[in-house]
Amino acid sequence: MFIIRWILGRIILLLNFIFTPKKLKRETQEQVKVDAQTQNMQLYQYQACPFCVKVRREIRRQGLNINTVDAKQAEHKEVLENQGGKIKVPCLRIEENNKVVWLYESSAIIEHLNTRFA
Repeated sequence: MFIIRWILGRIILLLNFIFTPKKLKRETQEQVKVDAQTQNMQLYQYQACPFCVKVRREIRRQGLNINTVDAKQAEHKEVLENQGGKIKVPCLRIEENNKVVWLYESSAIIEHLNTRFA
C-alpha cells in the first residue's frame, strides 16, 4: 500500500508541476495589502496529498503568499494536534485580532480564500 501511495503521490506532484496555474497579477499596492493580510496565515500540508495540492493551486492562482508548513515534521504535527485539535491536512491557520482559527477541509479553505481575496 505504501508503494502505491508513493507512486500516486509522485504522479500528482508531476501533474501539478506540468499544469501549474498562472499567478494572479495585482498592482503593487494591492499586492502589498494582500501580503499583509496573508502574513499571519499558515497552511499545514503534506507535499503529495491531493487535497493539499488543490489548496496550494488555489493559493497560487490567487497570487497569495501563504506560508506552507510540512505537517510530517514532529514539531509541526504537535502544534497541529495541540492547538488545532486534530492531525488532519490541509489545515489553514489564520491569526487575526489575537484570535486563532483553524480551517480544515480543502473546500472550506478555498471558499474562505475566495470570499476574502478573489
